[in-house]
Parts: sequence; C-alpha cells; structure tokens
Amino acid sequence: MEASLCYSPSSKHPPPLLPSLSSRSRFQTQTLTLTLPKSRLPSSSPSRRAAPSIRAAISRAKKEATVEAVRKELENCYLLAGIRYKGLTVKQLQELRGALPESVKLLVAKNTLVGKAIEGTPWEALKPCMSGMNAWLFVHTEEIPEALKPYRSFQKERKLDDNDFTGAVFEGRFYAPDEFKALETMPSRAEVYAKLLGALQGPALSLVTTLQAPARDVVLVLKAYVKKLEDEGEAAALQ
Repeated sequence: MEASLCYSPSSKHPPPLLPSLSSRSRFQTQTLTLTLPKSRLPSSSPSRRAAPSIRAAISRAKKEATVEAVRKELENCYLLAGIRYKGLTVKQLQELRGALPESVKLLVAKNTLVGKAIEGTPWEALKPCMSGMNAWLFVHTEEIPEALKPYRSFQKERKLDDNDFTGAVFEGRFYAPDEFKALETMPSRAEVYAKLLGALQGPALSLVTTLQAPARDVVLVLKAYVKKLEDEGEAAALQ
C-alpha cells in the first residue's frame, strides 16, 4: 500500500489566494512515497473451521435418533425381519408402507445402527442377516402370517424376486430366508383355539378327569397341547 505526501518550502510571504502561473512556479513541490505493510488476513476464518464440527454434531444426532426409533419399535414387537431393499425406489417404498397394516412398521436404517439398538437383547439373534442394504419390518401382532402376507403380495405383483427377506427373529430364534415358510404358515390364534375346542370335545371321561385335576395342572395340559399343535404346524410347513 503506497501513500504520497506533498509539502512546500516555507515562505516569508504567503501566496495569494489565486496565484498566477508564474507565482506557482516559484514553489517547489516534492513528493514523498511511503510504503505501508499489507495487512495479513488469517488463512481460514473461524466460521469455516466450525462448519465440520457442526456437520459432525448433526450427523451424530441423526444416528442417535435412528437408534432410539428402532428401540421404540421393538417395544411390544413379536417379530423383526430384514428385507433386502437394494434397487427399490422411493415410490415403491412408499407404496409398500401404504400396503402394510397398522400393526406392521417398515423402517429403513443402517445395519450398524440397528445392531446398536438390539445389542444385549433377544433381538441380537438377527445379526446373521446384517449385511447389504436392509429395510426392517417390525411386527406388533401375534398374527405373524397375516403380518407377512402384504409384503409377499407386494413382492409377487412387482416381480421383486431379488428383494426377499434376509432373516427374522421370532421368540428369540433366528429364521433364515429358507425357513420363512414356517413363519408364513403358522396357525393363527383362532385356529389354535378351534383345534383346542375340538380336542376338548373328546371322550367325556377324559374331559372330566382333566377338569377334576388342580387348576395349575389344567393350565399346564392346555399349554402343552397348544405347543404340540404349533410344533405339528411347523413340521408340516417344512415338509
């Protein structure tokens, strides 16, 4: 940065207000040039340095919110399944959500975040299917076949053979993709009750004998019979 200073030698008589050209020539004008150092600005402003930390904080907050959303969906959840959603469009995901009943929720989240949410819980058995791009199906009803049916219909109508289930956890057990038939053909609660009533209409002597037993024994007998029916249903589905 340069600045120019002009001065004139002192004179006993001040020049007239409007000097003539000849009188102006009597004054010598000298120019002094000063060079001032240029001000140096900082290489980066504080606002630019703060931007990455702000973005990191926002990203961390989003991840924590996703983990919390998964944990909330796990409350009163009977089944959690993974669906390979690679290749699905946003429109298709919206259509799928619209086809699901209110008792079933679809959530798209990274495997690492879901893994963090299920860590230390019975749902941790789902980890074998945590690879690739998954959408997660949370079933909040005991009617498992009815809950899985809408996605199967959606998959079949749009010919999404590559977008199959990657696995599921039900009652603490992991079900691989080739075991889903057992889940989709499980008897409903109504069917179990109907079979149970049919069994109770057997020989009168057997029924009376059962009813004469202590209440605790009756409950145990009923639970054992329901378990037998469920096992028979799963065995038939695997054949």
